[in-house]
Amino acid sequence: MDATILLLVFLVVLSGISIRSRIAAADRRVARVERKLDLVLEHLGLREEIPRRDEIVALVREGKTVQAVKVYREATGADLVEAKQAVDRLG
Repeated sequence: MDATILLLVFLVVLSGISIRSRIAAADRRVARVERKLDLVLEHLGLREEIPRRDEIVALVREGKTVQAVKVYREATGADLVEAKQAVDRLG
């Protein structure tokens, strides 16, 4: 009985590691595609329309990065990491 439980625990842990690895790989691919898309948009002279962009840029110029990230998140619904990266690109 103990060997069966140990085997099940091992399989669950192994499955969790496998899933985490696949998610990390997918995240890297998405980030790479987003970087390429940003380059294409820049090359074409297009920019993503960001609600409250002027307000966010003003906050960045004033050195209020945290507030700029907060406004960006409110305006776009982005998560914290995405908002920080976007604000850094605007600065």
